[in-house]
Amino acid sequence: MMDCKEALQKNNSDIEKAVDYLRQKGKAAAAKKASRDASEGIVYSYIHPGDRIGVLVEVNCETDFVARTDEFKALVKEIAMQIAAADPRWIKREEVKEEDLAREREIIIKQMEEQGKPQNVIEKAVEGKLSKFYSQYCLMEQAYIRDDKKSIKSIVDEAVGKTGENIQIARFARYELGR
Repeated sequence: MMDCKEALQKNNSDIEKAVDYLRQKGKAAAAKKASRDASEGIVYSYIHPGDRIGVLVEVNCETDFVARTDEFKALVKEIAMQIAAADPRWIKREEVKEEDLAREREIIIKQMEEQGKPQNVIEKAVEGKLSKFYSQYCLMEQAYIRDDKKSIKSIVDEAVGKTGENIQIARFARYELGR
C-alpha cells in the first residue's frame, strides 16, 4: 500500500506512470535479491496432454513458506509448460558451452559467405543471429508462451517482486517420446 502511495506521489498521480515505476522497482528488487541463497523450492512434474512430452523442473526460492504458496506453484507450472512447448536447451546464456557457440558462429558465417555478404555485414549478422539463438534455446530469454511481449526472465522477476524472495530455476529435464 505504501509503495503504491509513493509511486503515485512521485509520478504526480499519473496511474500509468506509477504502474511503470512499480514495475521498474520490482525489477531492481529482483536484481538485488539474485545473490541471496535460494535453497528451498519445489520439483514439479508436468506431462503434456497426449502423453508425448514430460518435464521435470526444479525451481528454488528462499523459504519453504513461499514454496508452498499457490502463486509460486502456479509460476513453476507455467515454467514447466514453457519447457514442454519451447524445448529450451539451457536455462541461461552463461550455460552455453563455448564449443556450441563456436559451431553456431561457424554455421552463420558459412551461410553469410555463401550469400556473398561482405565481412563487416557478416560480423553484425553473427551477433544478431547469436542473439536470436539465445532467445530460442535459453529458457530465461525465451518469449513467454502466454504473452510473447514478456520473457521468462521477466515473469520470474515479477514473481520475485511479489514474493520478496530470490527465485531461481535450478535445472530441468524434458522428455519427448521417440527423441
